[in-house]
Amino acid sequence: MGSALATGAAALLPGTHRMAAAAPLPRTLTAGPATVPLVGGKWPDTKVWAYDGVVPGPEMRVVARNHLDQPTTVHWHGIRLPNAMDGVPDLTQEAIPPGGEFTYEFEAVDAGSFWYHPHVNSTEQQDRGLAGALIVEEREPVRVDRDITWVIDDWVLRETAQIDESFGHPMQLSHGGRTGNTVTVNGRIPIEFAVKSGERIRLRLINVANARTFGLKFGSLKPQIIALDGQPVTPHEPAGARVVVAAAQRVDLIIDMSGKPGEKIQVTDDYFSRQTYEFITISHDEGKLLRESPLDAPIALPANPLPEPVVDDQAQRELIVLSGGAMGRMPPGVDNFIQQGQYWFLNDLPDKGREGKPIFAVPKGRTCIIGMVNETGWEHPMHLHGFAFRVLSRNGKPNMRGEWLDTVLVGRGETVEVAFVADNPGDWMFHCHVLEHMAAGMSCFLSVA
Repeated sequence: MGSALATGAAALLPGTHRMAAAAPLPRTLTAGPATVPLVGGKWPDTKVWAYDGVVPGPEMRVVARNHLDQPTTVHWHGIRLPNAMDGVPDLTQEAIPPGGEFTYEFEAVDAGSFWYHPHVNSTEQQDRGLAGALIVEEREPVRVDRDITWVIDDWVLRETAQIDESFGHPMQLSHGGRTGNTVTVNGRIPIEFAVKSGERIRLRLINVANARTFGLKFGSLKPQIIALDGQPVTPHEPAGARVVVAAAQRVDLIIDMSGKPGEKIQVTDDYFSRQTYEFITISHDEGKLLRESPLDAPIALPANPLPEPVVDDQAQRELIVLSGGAMGRMPPGVDNFIQQGQYWFLNDLPDKGREGKPIFAVPKGRTCIIGMVNETGWEHPMHLHGFAFRVLSRNGKPNMRGEWLDTVLVGRGETVEVAFVADNPGDWMFHCHVLEHMAAGMSCFLSVA
């Protein structure tokens, strides 16, 4: 038995009907235990949970089967799709039991870098390796020499190179989430990435870690950001030369490999200044330059067909206050929730305290503006299912870039305002994508009807 997934992934064009003659044929995607050489060298292989035995899971059109000993689902992160296909147990579907099956079918309406992961027991299932890239190609992609995906993850490994199974520890739940001691790119500890001098690469960064935010600096290279969370932006250099990718976010870069033949350039992660480390080495081949000067071709991507929010007096405005956790404001009367492992609150209630009711409802077709106020001691990547939203402002200052995101990082003490058109009916999750925060109460849903 299995989970049939008739949906597009790598090489699927936006708007292509799933039965079109040129569509790739479905194949199976099997979730189950596996061993992979995360650490490599003298270390033993690490036991993980993986799609098709590989971490990260494959980029392709798939049919999935559940061989785990617990229920699961597949959530298609960042994809605008019918509510019934969103993969959220007890909200959009029943969880797929061991040996059960569920058919996911939808049209990919946006091109971009997306990903997939379970939404059942996520703190364990995703951390064991159940995550993979979902790439929807543009009809006319930008011209590059190579299109590369880096699925970035971190793992809590023991000295035996096996996963530490302390999932759901109160410290993880109430503090910054489960952050690992081992970082991988595409399921391996990153060492070197080989390039040619003069080569232009499109690099898709996809952060599938439970909690970690990465802040990558590319040395003397000058990356240009061309998309965020799968949605095109005006090409620009990252602020402070640091490419920030919070949990669940994606960043597409164009990088001209400007090093000399044989030159090695170190990529570092210094998001946490006291924990700076060498992320990967970009090694230029010692042979002949691919080209003497940067490729003369545009790098801007065409916009996806997103409905533009109208920010006026007719827009519905909602305020969501994030509270709780260690060193944060605790709402009154929460002792019972804390005893249930609910440490985080949205508008003074955890997920378990809402009794299955939406945090708010929006009429279909209306512009909705959500203000988020972070009164906690931690940052939170807040993710809305089913929609992309424009980031309008931070701390009361207009966001001039106005980028589209589906996961926005709300810093400590920060206020962020976003807007979207509620054009897709259904009940849609809204939650922190630090998975331990979500599991411990920082989750809700909104209703569009």
